Amino acid sequence: MMAIIGMFFQDGLTGSAWGDWANYTASPLRAFENELGVQAPVGFWDPAGFTADGSTENFARRRQTELKHGRISMLATMGYITPEITGKFPGYLSPSAGLKFADVPNGLAAISKVPAAGWGQILAYMAFCEVSQDQSAGTPAAAGDFGFKVLTASDPEAKKTKLAAELANGRLAMMAIIGMFFQDGLTGSAWGDWANYTASPLRAFENELGVQAPVGFWDPAGFTADGSTENFARRRQTELKHGRISMLATMGYITPEITGKFPGYLSPSAGLKFADVPNGLAAISKCLLLGGVRSWLTWPSARCPRTSRRELLLRRVTSDSRC
Repeated sequence: MMAIIGMFFQDGLTGSAWGDWANYTASPLRAFENELGVQAPVGFWDPAGFTADGSTENFARRRQTELKHGRISMLATMGYITPEITGKFPGYLSPSAGLKFADVPNGLAAISKVPAAGWGQILAYMAFCEVSQDQSAGTPAAAGDFGFKVLTASDPEAKKTKLAAELANGRLAMMAIIGMFFQDGLTGSAWGDWANYTASPLRAFENELGVQAPVGFWDPAGFTADGSTENFARRRQTELKHGRISMLATMGYITPEITGKFPGYLSPSAGLKFADVPNGLAAISKCLLLGGVRSWLTWPSARCPRTSRRELLLRRVTSDSRC
């Protein structure tokens, strides 16, 4: 289902079922396709369309923000993981408060242990980092260079590779830390077992078919949040149908590109050869009216072989899909 939707987009935007994305000249992302962080297989990835205005000034500002968030997220992610693997520092975090490192829980629960003076220090240091350097447009700091050289090299290409890797790792870390926050908040532990999330509305269907690692019962849109088994069964039926059609459609896109098309005529009466039918969405223009009607009629009879076509057609008109 994901594959065929992607092929539809590729076809519609590039003009070909197997089109090169370079042909999508109207893309607002083209202005930034040579920037750092443009990596295969997705290229310049901006699903929310933040750069749709094509403004280089806005792009530079967002890139600066992305670098900062990525670096903080990498530190935060390591801060979650390291105590679980290596243990905590010995001694006192705050001798005056009698607070040991061992007393501080890992994850979100640590917030309750930070004294007011500690929060003051954190905020003061953040403010210092922001105002101690000129970060206006065109300055090194605006491009993420704050004078603390770690990722550098004498070879420009090697340096570019390292900086691109930093962006990629920062993006991964942003996803990771958000996932850890969710896991912590919902299971009650920074390294918590999802089985502890007893309030999950997905628990009602966690033993159903299609529950697979690593995501388990996957319902990002929350369609099953009501816990209704009737709604779940109806959606599962729809999912199966869409999945089967999408598998056929995906193979229909791919196969002619690899093996070629059938010889001879698709419609002798209309003089239409298989070779005359383009691959992808353009094939719709070659679909005869009779062929479309035939497909519409044969689909329910193939699905419900014991039901008469007349009865199936009546049910289709009345929106009754039961066999």
